[in-house]
Amino acid sequence: MKKHKIFISTYPFGLHNPEPLELLEQMDWELIKNTRNRKLNSEEVAELASGVDGIIAGTEDLTKLIRTNSNLKMIARVGIGLDSVPLQLCKEKGIRVTYTPDAVTMAVVELTIGIMVTLTRKVHLADREIRNGGWSRFIGKRLGESTIGIIGAGRVGLNVIRLLSEFRPELILINDLKDKSAEFEGLLKSKDIKYQFVEKKDIYRQSDIISLHLPLTARTRNMIAEAELRMFRPDSFLINTARGGIVNEDVLYKALKEEWIAGAAMDVFETEPYKGKFCDLENILLTEHMGSCSYDCRLLMEKGAAEDIIRFFSNKPLLNEVPLDEYLTQD
Repeated sequence: MKKHKIFISTYPFGLHNPEPLELLEQMDWELIKNTRNRKLNSEEVAELASGVDGIIAGTEDLTKLIRTNSNLKMIARVGIGLDSVPLQLCKEKGIRVTYTPDAVTMAVVELTIGIMVTLTRKVHLADREIRNGGWSRFIGKRLGESTIGIIGAGRVGLNVIRLLSEFRPELILINDLKDKSAEFEGLLKSKDIKYQFVEKKDIYRQSDIISLHLPLTARTRNMIAEAELRMFRPDSFLINTARGGIVNEDVLYKALKEEWIAGAAMDVFETEPYKGKFCDLENILLTEHMGSCSYDCRLLMEKGAAEDIIRFFSNKPLLNEVPLDEYLTQD
């Protein structure tokens, strides 16, 4: 009987806890690992995973692999974002896709809250200044006296708002495609936290902090470009821990350089690893797509992906197959 050939594209995998790798090594499979110790580009994935039956993938673009590998039957995505997986193409080719939607939530939420405090209280600037011999003691605005706009109130956005409520902001403005009034009735009204469901343009115009919690789709690509950034207040901050491509990076660079807004924080970029011109600016905080980079989150994601690929090739029901509505959002 032919051995299944599986490629582990994502890096790291099993680095901090070997349990997911040990699960895979128990199978009588040919395992191929990403030995380049970095995120692979689309061409590299297609080359290294040529002929494999299944792939455990991170945020790598899988389009070329899917088009060129007729053996591929299963994609186990480590994480939740699906913009790098062409779902309709997978459907056409009969490729099953799983993900780990619940594993990442609180790690991204905590990082987002930490970034809000760091950015508004200028913690990162203080660190840089001390290293250069300065001592300005920067002044910033507390979350408790801020109007905070949240765009996207799914798993992450909802929990960001839940934790934010303990800071008792002046006002929380919420925008989501779905009616979330029932969830927030109990979450915020009982705490006497002021909140409103508004259009995105109202969030841009009124907020001290705007935080994005959306998937990257055809609808959200370049959602924030020049017209939107021109609406922002000059003392406002933009935070993106969701997906690169939602914010137009060229326009954001111009907005920061010309001080249309006070600052920004980007954890995600159109091209990663990021080596672009934001690195020349002081008023932006840059992190390395590390929303999911906590020990527990990595273990849950990697183990979840490993378990589902094992279940697939063992002819068992999948635990976290991507649902139909996710396919529809890519149209």
